[in-house]
Amino acid sequence: MSASRRSGTTDELGPDEPERDGADLLAALLDGMDAALCAFDADGVVTHWNREAERILGWTAAEAVGRRGFAGWAVRTADAEEVGSRLLSAMQAPGRQVHEFALLTKDGGRVLVRTQSAAVPGPDGKPAGVYCAFSEVHAQIDLERSIALSEALFDDAAWGVVLVDADLRPAVVNAHAARALGSGRTALLGRPLGELLAQGVEELEGALTHVLAEGAPPAPAEMWVTLRTAEGDQRRCWRSGFVRLASPLAEEPVPLGVAWLFQDVTENKQTEQEAALLRFRTNQLHRAARAAAECEDPAEAASVHLDFALAGFADHALIDRVAGGSVADGEGPVRLVRGAATPSGAPGPSLPAERAGLPVRYAAGHPAFQCVERIGSVRASAGTTEGERTREWAVSRQWPADSVHALCVVLRSRGRTLGVVTFLRGASRTQFERFDATYAEDVAVRIAAALDLAGVAGARRP
Repeated sequence: MSASRRSGTTDELGPDEPERDGADLLAALLDGMDAALCAFDADGVVTHWNREAERILGWTAAEAVGRRGFAGWAVRTADAEEVGSRLLSAMQAPGRQVHEFALLTKDGGRVLVRTQSAAVPGPDGKPAGVYCAFSEVHAQIDLERSIALSEALFDDAAWGVVLVDADLRPAVVNAHAARALGSGRTALLGRPLGELLAQGVEELEGALTHVLAEGAPPAPAEMWVTLRTAEGDQRRCWRSGFVRLASPLAEEPVPLGVAWLFQDVTENKQTEQEAALLRFRTNQLHRAARAAAECEDPAEAASVHLDFALAGFADHALIDRVAGGSVADGEGPVRLVRGAATPSGAPGPSLPAERAGLPVRYAAGHPAFQCVERIGSVRASAGTTEGERTREWAVSRQWPADSVHALCVVLRSRGRTLGVVTFLRGASRTQFERFDATYAEDVAVRIAAALDLAGVAGARRP
């Protein structure tokens, strides 16, 4: 039953039970509203007053219904006329009217409220009163800020925002996230994340599942993923934050999904990785130089440089020397003999080759011969072949069977070619890049200098 019916300030509904049920339903609806609501008849008398209005101002429905206007109890006397005229003016104005003014609580305090009022039409279509919904201004501002934040995030924020439902499928995607994922905003909705990512989807789904179950992590997480794009797979690093979403209308928190916010930091991470790698390789060169300086035999010093270079760089390495010591540019066919090699089985230091000096059985066009002819570095790779074909590719070039990527660097000293150093990587490593070739060439300069010194020292021995 509505507050007005309970108070007896309006006519009784009569004995008709269905109408009584309708009044009870109306009273329940009014009392269940989240907004405070009151209504006035054409004379300005309060006819309805719900529980939210009672919560905000402290006046009960019994105390409010039947009063004329707010004067003397819910509004200061000095403000009563203005407040009353502004509220009742809604009967003569189209649509809703929005106002802000201060109301008095039962204990004498003041509350700034924002009201929305509109005319209530009677049976003849003419205004029969006014209803007024109001809420505390700060609560309204908080709501408006939340809505504004949501709209700003999903308009075009500087980071990607994806709302993922409880089934781990995108429900809302902003423009930045759509560009990062390489698709349209609507095309991403409802699709499994595995259709968007070639690699990294397990880690991402694991993070989303954890957030749904346990809540947001204490800090952002950096995730490497591989995107499927029309131009091919692209590897990206996303710094991601997660927030669990729960319904504010449920009695107990019910997860609605996860807000996933991310920013592409690929370039920064690659720069950091390259800087760290450069520092490590510079330290290795320094340590190798210090260790080689303590070697009495220059040939041993060459092996020391090779061993230090392998750490974190390659799986195997070979030194092939020019038969006869060295060759000038443009001289006839070159024969190469094995000078040193790392073990092809278990890891270990490089070992000097046998003293027989037999030429290595490299076929014509071998990368090592190309390296000598060009007087520059040569890269080679088995490509996407697998299994036995990869093994055949390596064995046919006289390299360890597990080799997949190779980098041959010429050994030069005093304007002559002394040989070739070959670095080999297995399938677990990436191909050699130009950045790797630059480092290998630095190592080759040191190895060549040691081998040249070994040749000079050997020639001077009686």
